[in-house]
Amino acid sequence: MSKGVKPVSRIVGLGVSYPDNIMTNQDLEKIVETNDEWITTRTGIKERHLVKRGERTSDFCIRAAREALAEAGIAAEELDAIILGTISGDLRFPATATLIQEAIGAKNAAAWDISATCSGFMFSLYSADTLIAANRAKNVLVLGAELLTPITDWSDRGTCVLFGDAAGAAVVTRATDDRGVLSVVIGSNGSYTDLLYCVGHGTSSKGELAALNGERVIHMNGNEVFRHAVRMLERTAKEAVEKAGLDPADVDWLIPHQANTRIIAATAERLGLPMEKVFLNIHKYGNTSSASVPLAMYEARKEGALRDGQVMLSVVFGGGFTWGGAVIRF
Repeated sequence: MSKGVKPVSRIVGLGVSYPDNIMTNQDLEKIVETNDEWITTRTGIKERHLVKRGERTSDFCIRAAREALAEAGIAAEELDAIILGTISGDLRFPATATLIQEAIGAKNAAAWDISATCSGFMFSLYSADTLIAANRAKNVLVLGAELLTPITDWSDRGTCVLFGDAAGAAVVTRATDDRGVLSVVIGSNGSYTDLLYCVGHGTSSKGELAALNGERVIHMNGNEVFRHAVRMLERTAKEAVEKAGLDPADVDWLIPHQANTRIIAATAERLGLPMEKVFLNIHKYGNTSSASVPLAMYEARKEGALRDGQVMLSVVFGGGFTWGGAVIRF
């Protein structure tokens, strides 16, 4: 038997979807004071996919969900739950997960959204693992999706270079051997709300945050977010590995939230992991928030990097602050 705790849930199918429209760093040079070297050096991003007018979060979720279900060999009717991590749903209500449910024909599934910013997929995976462990569900569709470019301030070079749009999906079911989710940890701290937020359609229109800036765009204190992110990602990664019954040396791949290559490199260094063990695709998609981890897992599997039997560590950090980590044996 492999080293580590016995998993109760397992990812058996992955799917992704993202807009066809691509914006390169050279394109950004035409609309804001920046350049390819500045963006690449500070973020690692070369291009990102942008939603077009009329495209909705659910459109990409539905495509990702169908691909994940097809790989899993599970019919939509067999799903017990659909959990979507997003802060950019189609409507204020109902939950975008219910729109996905209707579109794919998951008539037996309960469906709901989770708002945890960039940690949305991890919070959803935690929920799925908990439901399966409690025998409340057998098959759960977990998604992370974000269309952040419509709420991006394209005059702010500190944020507009960062974000892209995408959706990722995973089918989670009961584990039958030592392959599966060995641990999932999540956390939150509301003390730092003013460092990364968006008033949007919220009810804080007369509150302190709205007084700072009432525009419906993302606001971020990049330097402070960076500082907190590195510290929390290290702590979360170590906690997830320990709960999995493993050591950092047992990790084959670090597949982190694709937010910034400097944050990722600092996290890997603190864990004693060489960059050769870190999977990166941020250069192609930018920061896709809650979609970034399933998108990276999907590509790591498709490229043959993340192979059966290997152990993956994933860590995420987002506004709120929220954070999470998972150790999965594929």
